[in-house]
Amino acid sequence: QVQLVESGGGLVQAGGSLRLSCAASGTIFSIHAMGWYRQAPGKQREMVAIIWNGGDSNYADSVKGRFTISRDNAKNTVYLQMNSLKPEDTAVYYCKVRYYSTTYSQLYDYWGQGTQVTVSS
Repeated sequence: QVQLVESGGGLVQAGGSLRLSCAASGTIFSIHAMGWYRQAPGKQREMVAIIWNGGDSNYADSVKGRFTISRDNAKNTVYLQMNSLKPEDTAVYYCKVRYYSTTYSQLYDYWGQGTQVTVSS
């Protein structure tokens, strides 16, 4: 059993900042990667940022230079610092963890419940 606790969403004016956090717990042997995805109304879910166990990260082109993903391995927690927010960043943001459950035999994905981010113009 895995749990993801997300926090940090809310309402902010354009140009403002928010910081999302996502803490993973439960039967996790090792985390391979953690990431943030978002889904706006009427649109498909899209990748925002991913960070791998070794520290490498990847960003959607639309957020490069504005968002920063980081991770605290000791706490199994991933953060998303979002600066210079735009109305088009409005969406439900979901955390995802890709992990090994008990050994390095199989990877699993688990999604958080999502947190709403609303950017007003």
